[in-house]
Amino acid sequence: MSEIEERKFGELTVRIDRLICVGFGDCIELDPTPFEFDDEGIAIFRNGAATVDESAVVEACRSCPVDALTVLDPDGTQIVP
Repeated sequence: MSEIEERKFGELTVRIDRLICVGFGDCIELDPTPFEFDDEGIAIFRNGAATVDESAVVEACRSCPVDALTVLDPDGTQIVP
């Protein structure tokens, strides 16, 4: 598995930096639809998360205390963190 995972949710691009994630799980608590833990306790994208609430994803990513989650707008501008 790559150190950086990326997935599109609507018009947003979300990235998980697996080297930074330490598994606090704040993102999963706030929005479990797109995220889950792997066997090592690191956040990954949940398979089959086709429809998500974009604002909930943004808030879940903002909650990461180590900034392992990045959100880009449709123009590629980073909006989180």
